[in-house]
Amino acid sequence: MSKTEFIIVTAIILFVAFTMGWFAHWLIHRFTKVSGSDMGEIDRMAQALHEAEETRDQAITYLQQRESELSNQIHQTEAELRAAMDGLRNARHEADELRAYIEQTNQG
Repeated sequence: MSKTEFIIVTAIILFVAFTMGWFAHWLIHRFTKVSGSDMGEIDRMAQALHEAEETRDQAITYLQQRESELSNQIHQTEAELRAAMDGLRNARHEADELRAYIEQTNQG
């Protein structure tokens, strides 16, 4: 192979490589290009997502506060129930003692 043939073959190989690179770049650019209207839609979607996340965070905070309030109410109600049951138990015991006393006085 002469020097001229080597230069021509090298030039053809470089041109083919350049053409393939340019075509690959064009394909990638073609498939990944975002138009102005698409960008506006992406911005709207991002804003909607941000608002949805804020709403979710607010809902979680509200539910945690509500759960805390309800838990406190349950504990308070249970304490009141225990106190009422103790009072009822004492009243029944006192009523039994009074019945026993009345029966003793009626028999005696």
